[in-house]
Amino acid sequence: MQSVLMYTTRICPYCQMAKRLLSRKGVAPEEVRIDESPEMREAMMSRTGRRTVPQIFIGETHVGGFDELAALEREGKLDALLAGAA
Repeated sequence: MQSVLMYTTRICPYCQMAKRLLSRKGVAPEEVRIDESPEMREAMMSRTGRRTVPQIFIGETHVGGFDELAALEREGKLDALLAGAA
């Protein structure tokens, strides 16, 4: 199983939805709370080129946000990516 890193904030509903989807897959992501650490927000923006949360990495693959994560699930590609087979 690939590691999952997710940049989040406490009040983000999309972050909560992403965590629920990953939880159904048996995955507990490592969470980086950018609302508690301005330097981590800067690191996220440098790494992804995006300002919004969540920003999700599965292994070294930048998935994007919740919409992209949900699209992978709908397309049947999320399990393979989590398993490292994608």
